[in-house]
Amino acid sequence: MEYEEIKLIKQSEKGTIYLVREKEAQPEQKLFIRKELKGQYPIYLTLKECRHPYLPELYEVSVTPEKTIVLEEYIEGVSIGEADLTEKKICNAAKELCAVLEYLHGKDIIHRDIKPSNIIYAKDGHIRLIDFDAARVQKEEMEQDTRLLGTRGYAPPEQYGFAQTDARTDIYAFGITLKQLLGDKAVKPCYRQVIQKCTNLNPDNRYQSVHQIRNALLIGKYRTGICIAGVLIVLLGAITVWQIGQQRTESVTTAVDVPSDTIQEVTTEMEEDTLPALDAPANPHWQGESGIGVWGNVPESGTGEVAYQYRIYRMGTETPPDPEKDEWIMEGGMRGNGGIDEETSTYHDNLTWYLQEDGVYYFAVSAVGDQIHYADSAYAMSDGFVYKGQFAPELPTPTGLRWQLYDDTSGRVCCAMWDNLDEYADADSFNVTVYDKDGNYVTNNMWSKADIIERGGKGIKIMPEYLSDPDNQYRFTVQAFTSRPNEYHSSSIPDPIPEEYFSPWYTN
Repeated sequence: MEYEEIKLIKQSEKGTIYLVREKEAQPEQKLFIRKELKGQYPIYLTLKECRHPYLPELYEVSVTPEKTIVLEEYIEGVSIGEADLTEKKICNAAKELCAVLEYLHGKDIIHRDIKPSNIIYAKDGHIRLIDFDAARVQKEEMEQDTRLLGTRGYAPPEQYGFAQTDARTDIYAFGITLKQLLGDKAVKPCYRQVIQKCTNLNPDNRYQSVHQIRNALLIGKYRTGICIAGVLIVLLGAITVWQIGQQRTESVTTAVDVPSDTIQEVTTEMEEDTLPALDAPANPHWQGESGIGVWGNVPESGTGEVAYQYRIYRMGTETPPDPEKDEWIMEGGMRGNGGIDEETSTYHDNLTWYLQEDGVYYFAVSAVGDQIHYADSAYAMSDGFVYKGQFAPELPTPTGLRWQLYDDTSGRVCCAMWDNLDEYADADSFNVTVYDKDGNYVTNNMWSKADIIERGGKGIKIMPEYLSDPDNQYRFTVQAFTSRPNEYHSSSIPDPIPEEYFSPWYTN
C-alpha cells in the first residue's frame, strides 16, 4: 500500500508511530496508524489473523530481525480515561473489554498492558483495545516470561519475573482499570468485591477467567440492589424505589490531533458496527400473578450459557411505558441455563424484588450477544402487572443454613441447604450467594422450591470449581423470593450482612 505521513504521533526508544493516509487519490482516503518498532514483535503476525469488533484491524505486518512494521486501522475516538462517561456506559465498556479479553485468551494471547490509555472509546460508542507491544502467546512449558514489560501500577507481581504471565495477569489489570474508571463509584459493593478479587496479589485467588468476571459484575449489580432495598425496609418501614442514573448525550473527540486542513480533505467516518443483532426475546409477559417474568429463549445469546438483561418500569396507570421517554427504575440481568423451559422454549426469572410500591409494572428484556458473532438484541416490552402488595408481610427467612455433601455419578456434590423449606410455596425461589473467607463474592445460584424437590430435595447445587481452592473457605447466604407478590414480600438481607445470615464455613 502506498501512503504518506500526516503526523508523528509518538516517538520513543521503542520506535515511532505515525498517522498516515492512502497516497493514491481516492474519493474517500482512509487514515491508518503506522508503527515502526525496533526488534521483533511476532505477536502482530498472530493478531493479523484475529477478527473481533473491539480490536483494530491489522492490514500489513512485517517482522525482520531489526524491526517490526505494522499498518493498522485508525480508530476515531479518545482514550477511555479521557471520555466523560456515565456509570452505565462504563459498565457497558467493562462488558466489552471482558468480551475481547475472553476472545484473546481463548487464543492464548495475553495483552499484559491493560490500562485506560490502551482502550479507545470510539466514535461509534464501543471500545477498541490497542497497543499489543507487550502482548505474548502463553506457552505451557515456560515457567516465567522472557521479556518483562507492562505498566507499573497495572501489572501484577508475576509480570516482574516471578512467574509466567497468563490470563490472570490481564484480570489483575482489568481490576485496576475498572477502579480507575469508576472513581468514587468503585466503593459500591457490586464493584468493590469484583475489584478486590481481580487484584488479589496471589493469582490463584483471583478470578480464573474473564467469563467469571462478567458473571460477577452482572450478579453483583443485581445483589446490591437487593441489599439496598432491604436496608430501606428495615430503617424506614416503608418501601421506596430508587433509580439508575440518567443517561446523557456525550461528544467524543479524536484521539489524534489531526490538522484541520487534513480533516477537510479526508473523510474518516467510522463504519457502523457490522455485527448482526440477536433476535429480541419473543412475547415477554408476566406469569399470572406470580411476579415471574417469562419470554422466548434465545439460544444464541450469552457465551456457553444464555444471558439476558432487563429493565423494570413502574407506571401510575395501565398505560405502557415509552422506552424513548420513560425512565426505568432498575435494570439487572442474569446468565445461566437454569431458567430455560425446554418444553415451551421459554426463559423465566423471578422479578418480584423490583415490585416495591403499588403500581403497574412492566419489564423490557434484551438478549445479550457474545460481541463476536452477535450484538445485543433490541429490548422487547412485556404486558403490565398490577401490584398491590406494598404493605404485605415478608416471607420467612431461611434458617438452619448448612452444607450437604454427597456422591453421585458425577462425583462429589456440594449443596447449600436450610431447614424450613416446607414453609414456602413450590414456585417461591431461593438465591444462594457464595462468599470466600475474605468476603469476596464467588458465585450464586437460584432455584425454585419445585426445582429443589425435582432434583432430589438436597438443596441448591454449587459447582465444584467454585469451591476448589484448598487454601480458602466458603460460606453462603440464602434469600427467599416470593411467587405471591400481592400476598408476601421477598425476604430481605441487611447490608452489611450480619453473621446470623451466613452458613457455617466449608473447607476442602
